[in-house]
Amino acid sequence: MEQRISIERLEQVVNIFGSFDENIRLLEQEFSVTVVNREGELRVEGEPEDTMLACKAIQALLTLSARGESIGEQNVRYVIGLVRAGKEEQVTELTGDVLCISAKGRPIKPKTIGQKEYIKSVLSNTITIGVGPAGTGKTYLAVAAAVQAFRDKQVNRIILTRPAVEAGERLGFLPGDLQSKVDPYLRPLYDALFDMLGAETYQKYLERGNIEVAPLAYMRGRTLDDSFIILDEAQNTSREQMKMFLTRLGFGSKIVITGDVTQIDLPDGKASGLKEAMRVLRDVEGIGICQLTNSDVVRHVMVQRIVKAYEDYENAKNGGKGKKA
Repeated sequence: MEQRISIERLEQVVNIFGSFDENIRLLEQEFSVTVVNREGELRVEGEPEDTMLACKAIQALLTLSARGESIGEQNVRYVIGLVRAGKEEQVTELTGDVLCISAKGRPIKPKTIGQKEYIKSVLSNTITIGVGPAGTGKTYLAVAAAVQAFRDKQVNRIILTRPAVEAGERLGFLPGDLQSKVDPYLRPLYDALFDMLGAETYQKYLERGNIEVAPLAYMRGRTLDDSFIILDEAQNTSREQMKMFLTRLGFGSKIVITGDVTQIDLPDGKASGLKEAMRVLRDVEGIGICQLTNSDVVRHVMVQRIVKAYEDYENAKNGGKGKKA
């Protein structure tokens, strides 16, 4: 079976096909079809159902391209997933909505429906809990939202924190002064801020006190007004730490809590404050809880495959019931 799709502009063809035709080759491989560009149209040939699905994917990618999106492997794989789930019409939700502009002028925006819902919650709620596997953009998008809120003068400070707990190690056993001890734990937060602001601007705001990056223990006893506060790696907080942190919230402030409940490094028998908070705060007004999934992973495709392999393993080990929250 052959279907034809008209192309209005040559730039769209270049964008859809990608560098060395890598995008279209991926589509051909996933749907077992062949795609040829002839005389201003794309000709898709294969089994009827495969051809239909491939055409839906191409139309969705054309929609993204027509709205100024640069098409890459991540876009293609995500669109393929939407098409297989019968949700290709949702692709229109992924256009626009620039959250922040990076220091190099790159627009930062949600790349998946899950990320879009996550950011919607961050912008509309006082507290948002974002949970999901590695590579779903939880921390990066939260930092982008914080930077934009600061630029818009909605807040006076950005405070980034995380518990200094990693695989059973303790700060006292690490070399160097206190700053040297905690820096490795906070590196992902530094990296995100450098990307948004640039190193020089980051340093300037840090010296002025507009940006604070510190271990969670430093939050005790404080009231944080007019601040955008991000707690990263929250799965490694204890129940007591989480309650302490949440009650630091002051007037004019916003909190985003991120974590991955499948990567808890607390000692055996120690309950995760994040998991408890998700249960306790589920129905509290002004608090949003967002669950990102494997389909929201925007890193290398291997990360998505690794996450899925572990999910399948856990499901099989638990008799198909999945891992309890």
